[in-house]
Amino acid sequence: MIITGATDVQTGAIALKDVENRSWKTSYRGPVLIHASEGPDDITPADIERRFAVRLTGEQPRSGVIGMVEIVDCVQPHPSRWYAPNHFAFVLRNPHPLTFVKWRGALSLRTAPPELLELCGLLIP
Repeated sequence: MIITGATDVQTGAIALKDVENRSWKTSYRGPVLIHASEGPDDITPADIERRFAVRLTGEQPRSGVIGMVEIVDCVQPHPSRWYAPNHFAFVLRNPHPLTFVKWRGALSLRTAPPELLELCGLLIP
């Protein structure tokens, strides 16, 4: 939902997820690639609609990079509808989609390998 968003059930507008919740904080500020996990989260579309008042926009690619966003802050708490209490909110800005690149993901923040950056069109060979 960071890149593609979901439809607000009251207004019909696209609502982008503006925070990413983590149990740990980060001092990192800057761009990050957004990876869509191989399997869906343990939350159903009905649960998402009930908790966040949005409807998912459809099936999304899985197990690869789908976009990029900037982490501009890390705070606790945050007023976003997406904020999970007692977590750190990585505050996100300037999301934009990238052409899907199938790539194995992993948890945490780390430096993207040059090969991935090149496949995403972010590094000139």
